Amino acid sequence: MKSIITLLFILVSSFSVGQTTIEGTVTDKKGKPVTGANIYIDGTYDGATSDETGHFSFQTPEKGNQVLVITGMFFEDFRQDIVVEEYKVQTFAMKASVNTLDAVVISAGSFQAGDNSKVTALKPLDIVTTAGAAGDIIGALQTLPGTQTVGESGRLFVRGGESDETQTFVDGLRVAQPYSATANNLPARGRFSPFLFSGMTFSTGGYSAEYGEALSSVLLLNTIEEPEQKQSDIAIMTVGLGLGHTQKWDKSSLSVNLSYLNLKPYQWIVPQNVDWNKPYQSMSGEAVYRYKFNSGMLKVYAAFDHATFDLNQEDINLPEPIRVDTKNDNLYFNTSYKGMFGTQWTIQTGISYGYSHNKTAFDVNGLKNAENSSHMKLKLRKGFSDRFKLTFGGDYFITDFNENYTEPTGFNFNSGYNNSIAAAYAEADVFISKNLAFKAGLRSSYASVLEEGTVEPRAALAYKVSPKSQFSLAYGDFYQTPGQNYLKYYKNFEHQKTAHYIFNYLYNTDGRMFRGEAYYKKYDNLVKYDGITAAFDSNYSNAGYGYAQGIDLFWRDSKLIKNLEYWVSYSYIDSKRDYKNYEYEVTPNYIATHNASIVTKYWIEDLRSQLGVTYSFNSGRPYDNPNENAFMNGKTKAYNNLSLSWAYLVSQQKILYFSVSNVMGADNVFGYTYANNPGTNGIYARQAITQPADRFFFVGFFWTISDDKTKNQLDNL
Repeated sequence: MKSIITLLFILVSSFSVGQTTIEGTVTDKKGKPVTGANIYIDGTYDGATSDETGHFSFQTPEKGNQVLVITGMFFEDFRQDIVVEEYKVQTFAMKASVNTLDAVVISAGSFQAGDNSKVTALKPLDIVTTAGAAGDIIGALQTLPGTQTVGESGRLFVRGGESDETQTFVDGLRVAQPYSATANNLPARGRFSPFLFSGMTFSTGGYSAEYGEALSSVLLLNTIEEPEQKQSDIAIMTVGLGLGHTQKWDKSSLSVNLSYLNLKPYQWIVPQNVDWNKPYQSMSGEAVYRYKFNSGMLKVYAAFDHATFDLNQEDINLPEPIRVDTKNDNLYFNTSYKGMFGTQWTIQTGISYGYSHNKTAFDVNGLKNAENSSHMKLKLRKGFSDRFKLTFGGDYFITDFNENYTEPTGFNFNSGYNNSIAAAYAEADVFISKNLAFKAGLRSSYASVLEEGTVEPRAALAYKVSPKSQFSLAYGDFYQTPGQNYLKYYKNFEHQKTAHYIFNYLYNTDGRMFRGEAYYKKYDNLVKYDGITAAFDSNYSNAGYGYAQGIDLFWRDSKLIKNLEYWVSYSYIDSKRDYKNYEYEVTPNYIATHNASIVTKYWIEDLRSQLGVTYSFNSGRPYDNPNENAFMNGKTKAYNNLSLSWAYLVSQQKILYFSVSNVMGADNVFGYTYANNPGTNGIYARQAITQPADRFFFVGFFWTISDDKTKNQLDNL
């Protein structure tokens, strides 16, 4: 027995002598101990965990050159080459990981909506729960700061820019015709149903180098990645019918929405300020097919819209109204793939095609136009570490536009253009720490119709000053080819240009958000022409210029009162332009200096109902009165709109919904059209541009049929 004990002692001693002790302390960059860090020799089981003082110690039989690895939650992995026999006790300082929920985000100029967004200004379905928006994405966005309520257009006007200065993208691919067909001074709607989208990013300026051909803004819409379940939706409304269905399989799914709108029954009941011969009718549909691969997702999206309307429009320069009879066909298709490959590589690619055809009769004169557009995209992103990510790629846009105008006299005028735009970009995201990050990018493009290229630098910086607040700065140059209303007549243009400067403050905590933003935009090379309107015989140039500067404020809160959610937005803008046929630099007629909105949604448990209230205010807009000497010296009265909505839960999957816009019946005037020549009294007669109706009423019944028998559309209304 004594011999056995002696032998065991010799073996244990021999084994211990062959071991080397690895000992040290793990801290953060400020010298505070890191508890629970894992320390080990790479490729072995030899290691330990740091204690509450950050100390660790373990033994290893390994020899020679090895790699010591330290990992810890909220910290970047640490690796250090060591020679085991020469190792000395030391302290290791770890960098905080930037991939944490409280890390800084670059948010200057962008409002985001989506469950995966760290900075969510709007929830994914807020775009349809806003009273007064009537289910229109654009209507909901007009309650955000930085936008203008241009009631006679219905389109997005952002920070001093016209509506064509904003580009719309679906799953990263451009939509060339994002608005429904309409007539002069009647508001259009966005073409897309919000029910197929999981979220959006609405950039009011300073956006990424990934996007171009937009002087003011980009609207990024993302379709749903993975539907929750199989379900069907039925809608019976005062303006039409809707039907939707989602089918889900193991690796794929298909969502389809169909809609039929006919305003004739509605207009029998509600008086209109428009003389309709045939009220607006449309048949539209959308579909998204998704297939999930092991390392990516393929989406195929398609939308179509056929619309008709016929009305008599008064013209101050003509003794009788003009009959406007319009038929519009629109098709949009895109297919996109987003996935991962290799080591921290991601790829996003796709192609889109859009077709729009309009046929309009102005009394006996005819106008036909057609636009074919496509977009091809390739985007690659490589994560070299938590702190450095590089994005690069390219776009190719093609536009073919043709228009033909005819008169019974035999006069025929054809116009149009072909344009292809090739663009390439690169952008780096650098995280110096979880409190400091910057983005730097460069975009370059070439437009064939202009025979001119661009170089567009972009940069943004964000610094987190506390766990709940941060500051951001952004700068960028943005170029855009002139619109089709000019290019169809004249080709010898240069790119229009803006430079954006943005300062942003963001406070974001659970249930509450405040953001304030100051900006300055400088415009150059804007289109100018002579004459009353842009025509084939006008003289064109790029001599226009201007600026826009202002402050945007946004506050959202769901904590003040139980079951109440609200947001308040305010914008101040000072903007002037000398462009189009303006006499000199003045504030454009679509800009109101002060804009404010209050949006509230309140759930009443006892009544099984959701009440929505929206109030919007805009100060008066300028207009040109030829009876006065000063150009653009007139100003409309202020715009006011109070809207209400009520959603009643009849049963778990059946909802009765009612809404009314402009409850108080405010007589909002958006401007005036003046006669081209004075009357016998020397005074120019005028005609007010007003709302199509004093109020808009909507009643709908919505029924959802789903596997879990609990899903309904209450959040969508």
